[in-house]
Amino acid sequence: MSSTFFERGGLWMLGQNLLLVFVGAGGFFYRNHWHHVLLARCGAFLLLFAAGCGLAGAISLGRNLTPFPRPSQSGRLVRTGIYQFVRHPLYVAVFCASVGWALFCASWPALLAALVLAPVLDAKARREERWLQQRFPEYASYEQRVRRFIPWVY
Repeated sequence: MSSTFFERGGLWMLGQNLLLVFVGAGGFFYRNHWHHVLLARCGAFLLLFAAGCGLAGAISLGRNLTPFPRPSQSGRLVRTGIYQFVRHPLYVAVFCASVGWALFCASWPALLAALVLAPVLDAKARREERWLQQRFPEYASYEQRVRRFIPWVY
């Protein structure tokens, strides 16, 4: 049975991508609002961290990788690789890349859009987790052991 765009959580994906457009455009068109080498270096570090985190998440997911938050019927629950440490490494990567870009470009509009992205990603992750609990009974025990975004913290 094929799921529609909306049933798979397409609106979550659209909302996230719209905010990412604002982050990208904010950094591109409204840059250099401040000049601080340390902030630019922190931004570059966050961009590199995000790339590593995102790559590790994509590799761990393999064929299960999808842009939609609702798991496919043919997918399996991944608890290995980076998923041993955080339940949503791709969301961590998206957020860190957004903040990193804003800091690197020294852009208040990009930083504001990145900060708005945080609660959206948190809400999206919570919704995804409800779908994962329905699809995979073992998700509840995984959820108890592994934190959502920050290992051992949150």
